[in-house]
Amino acid sequence: MDTVKVQSGNAKMVAHRGLSGIELENTCAAFVAAGNRDYYGIETDVHRTADGAYVVIHDDNTGRVAFENISVEGSTLAQLQAIPLKDKDGNPRSDLRIPTLDEYLKICAKYGKVCVLELKNAFPKEDVANIVAMVKQYMTLEDIVFISFDYQNMIYLRELEKNARLQYLCGGGTKVDEELVAKLKAYDLDLDVYFRILDKAGVDLLHANGIEINVWTVDDPAVAEQLAAWGVDYITSNILQ
Repeated sequence: MDTVKVQSGNAKMVAHRGLSGIELENTCAAFVAAGNRDYYGIETDVHRTADGAYVVIHDDNTGRVAFENISVEGSTLAQLQAIPLKDKDGNPRSDLRIPTLDEYLKICAKYGKVCVLELKNAFPKEDVANIVAMVKQYMTLEDIVFISFDYQNMIYLRELEKNARLQYLCGGGTKVDEELVAKLKAYDLDLDVYFRILDKAGVDLLHANGIEINVWTVDDPAVAEQLAAWGVDYITSNILQ
């Protein structure tokens, strides 16, 4: 198994939840697989556990990737890491478990990859500050991009770190227009947007306002190359390289 190579032009390629087209998403195996390739960055998702630890997993519960379904934020770190995860073929694999944020950061630092870190749910400002402090133990703020669908998370991050690289996540119902531009510029945010709602005019509008563009989640080589030709700055993918 290997990645699908594309002509990405000047767009920087980001491995979505690690190299999740080959290894189980958001595991150390997926992060190392991405680290061993020429990706610019490695994306993941962070939650806070009931006992105040920070773990990386996409969903609010474990059922889709594990053999037991429990709440992530309602469980302790020990409870979460005791659950065996399903490999991509549906079978258990002894080395797969829910990683901590520390483990993800160490792998990104070891392989020289930019962290693209999604704050999954609404976090209190104290937790946002804790996450920023953890990141700064391993890398400078130049080596991380914070992303979130929660606008208040973006505000907290900007209040804490005026030079942090922030991308506001937007989904399929978003309109790329002057209203969105104003919302982004209010806190000096870039955009991480669902690729299907973007067109060349939207790319041009955002760039004219000094806003960088990340697109998620692009697995079709032809689509990726079209987006690159339009000039997007980052392409997030499960399998394209």
